[in-house]
Amino acid sequence: MSDTLPDCPECGESYAYESGALLACPMCGHEWAPDQDGAEGSDAEGSDAVAPRAILDAVGNPLADGDTVTIAKDLKVKGAGGGTVKVGTKVKGIRLISDGVGDHDIDATVPGFGRIQLKSSVVKKVL
Repeated sequence: MSDTLPDCPECGESYAYESGALLACPMCGHEWAPDQDGAEGSDAEGSDAVAPRAILDAVGNPLADGDTVTIAKDLKVKGAGGGTVKVGTKVKGIRLISDGVGDHDIDATVPGFGRIQLKSSVVKKVL
């Protein structure tokens, strides 16, 4: 890494600083890898400038919006209804999300429970 840091690729300000393995801009909050210096540029959309990570199921298959999955282990559901989602429950039409609670990255309607968020590590894609 050189003594001078590159300008922010999002807002163009020169106040970038190192934040672990990434560079960060205090003006707009954008973070990027040092080797990407300005590669993202203007073809990035708004605040989604960081490339979305691939979301994988419990056995390593990539998931996509609209996929059908089955539950890989019993899940205790907290909240008003409570109960347990049993192994093998089929969930159709999942939606991948990036702003889930904790590390929950799937939004889905589970039969008998309604709309809940799931972790990708507890589902298997139906091939």
